[in-house]
Amino acid sequence: MTLGLCLGLAFALFSIGAYGAMTRRHIVGMLIAVEIMLNAANINFVAFSHFRAGDNTAGPIFTAFVIAVAACEMAVALAIVISMYRRHKNLDIDKLRDLHG
Repeated sequence: MTLGLCLGLAFALFSIGAYGAMTRRHIVGMLIAVEIMLNAANINFVAFSHFRAGDNTAGPIFTAFVIAVAACEMAVALAIVISMYRRHKNLDIDKLRDLHG
């Protein structure tokens, strides 16, 4: 596997995630699309770390940080989803404006 193939895979995943985030109206689908985009970034970190001469620990360390941030993001997002569903019985993203204050 070459660096170009890894970057191509990451680009394809990021493109799918960006398309999903822009076209979905259901909030769970948007969260899944954001997770796909974060996984594409993780592939880039590991690929550049693997194909770079010298220290190969930077990519996996950044990937661990991204996974930790993604876990926190999903916890907050699921709390918002639960609150939204309890209030509206619907997960349409246009109703999200009703949750503030």
